[in-house]
Amino acid sequence: MITMVAVFASCNNKAKEEALAKQQAMVAVRDSLKLDSFKRAEVAEKERLVEEKHQAELAAARRSSSSNYSSSGSSTSTNAGTSTSTKKKGWSSAAKGTAIGAGVGALGGILIDKKDGRGAIIGGLAGAGAGYVIGRERDKKSGRVQPKN
Repeated sequence: MITMVAVFASCNNKAKEEALAKQQAMVAVRDSLKLDSFKRAEVAEKERLVEEKHQAELAAARRSSSSNYSSSGSSTSTNAGTSTSTKKKGWSSAAKGTAIGAGVGALGGILIDKKDGRGAIIGGLAGAGAGYVIGRERDKKSGRVQPKN
C-alpha cells in the first residue's frame, strides 16, 4: 500500500513538473518574441534616423553646391559644416483651417438652407475661405510661412 502511494506520488509529481516546464517554456517563447519585435523596431528606428541624416547631408550638399560660384577663374565655396535642417511634417495651419472651415461651413449651410445642397456648397466655400485666412495667419505667427514685405 505504501509502495503504491509512493509510485502514485512520484508519477503525480512528474506530471506537475512537466506541466510547469511546459508553462515556463511558453513564457520564455513569448518573452523572446516580444524582445525580438522590440529589437526589430529599434533597428528600424536606427535605419530611419540614418536615412534622415543622409537626406539632410544631401540637402546641405545641394545648398552648398548651389552657392558655389566662380569669379575670374577662382572658385570659392561656402560650407556651413553640419547643418540640421528641420523637416516640416504634417498639415499646415492654413490647410487644417481650410478643411475644418469647409466642413463646418457645409454643415451650417445644410442646416440653414435645405434646398438641394445649395446651402452646403455656399457654406462650404465661405467656411473654407475663412478657415484658410485664419490658418494662414497662424502659419505666419509660427514661422512656417514667411510674411511678404
